[in-house]
Amino acid sequence: MASISMPSSTAPGLQTTTSTAAPQGNDISSQITRITQQITKLTQQLKTIADGSGSTEDKQKQAEMIQEQIAMLEAQLAELQHQQAEKAQSQQDKSSGKVTGVNTPSDDHQIDIYV
Repeated sequence: MASISMPSSTAPGLQTTTSTAAPQGNDISSQITRITQQITKLTQQLKTIADGSGSTEDKQKQAEMIQEQIAMLEAQLAELQHQQAEKAQSQQDKSSGKVTGVNTPSDDHQIDIYV
């Protein structure tokens, strides 16, 4: 895990951690949980910026950086939710017992009828 922190002269009190290692759980639901937790932490940091010390410009820069990170995480979250929905749909299709060629035409199950 890599830790990135801004120098205190440009962003006092702001410390951001970014994970570059492989996810601890490879299943989609655990990744969604982790991203949701990161969004929650960043939202809390965003709320505390107003109470912190520093110039208005510094606070604005910090807020913009955090908002960009939140937007990026939300995009990742949407992609994971989409993957989860596709996976659930494919599992539902498999478990529904649909058999190709039974009451539906297929190349292997055709009957030629001549009249």
